[in-house]
Amino acid sequence: MRLPVIKPLYFLLKIFGFPVIWEVSIGTILYHMKDGKREYLLLHYPSGHYDFVKGHMETGETEEMTLRRETEEETGITDLHLFPLRQSTKFFYIARGSERVKRIKAKRGIWIFKQVHFYPAETKAEDVKISFEHTGFLWLPYEKAVEKITFDNAKNILVQTEKYITSQPTL
Repeated sequence: MRLPVIKPLYFLLKIFGFPVIWEVSIGTILYHMKDGKREYLLLHYPSGHYDFVKGHMETGETEEMTLRRETEEETGITDLHLFPLRQSTKFFYIARGSERVKRIKAKRGIWIFKQVHFYPAETKAEDVKISFEHTGFLWLPYEKAVEKITFDNAKNILVQTEKYITSQPTL
């Protein structure tokens, strides 16, 4: 089911008792330099898709705090140089499988209106210690990363990130 991810629709469905939730996550477009070339980190999710580090904001966290916590939890990487570019994407999905079971048990909505804000970050780290949330990872140069990313909204975020980073003056 495809629904527009807009607050008025979310509130209307909520009023009529649909099992909806609006969630905000923060993500990192993480890269490092290898042999003079930028490589981006893609995580392989159990559902089979490739995407970036991202996760929910916890109460009292700033976006930067969430970004740093999620990056460390999902990759083990703490060495981050953040850039101020903030890009956002929205999507809708219905929870399935074990996620659906967990959400029902926690009395959280299973129709998810999701908004994710991404920030680019550079790291010197190369070693990745993935969390239980992922099945693998890849460091890929830009062209291969764009091909490997599963969802068009994530591809667009990477394209804009690459344009932004290549436009930055070198130090």
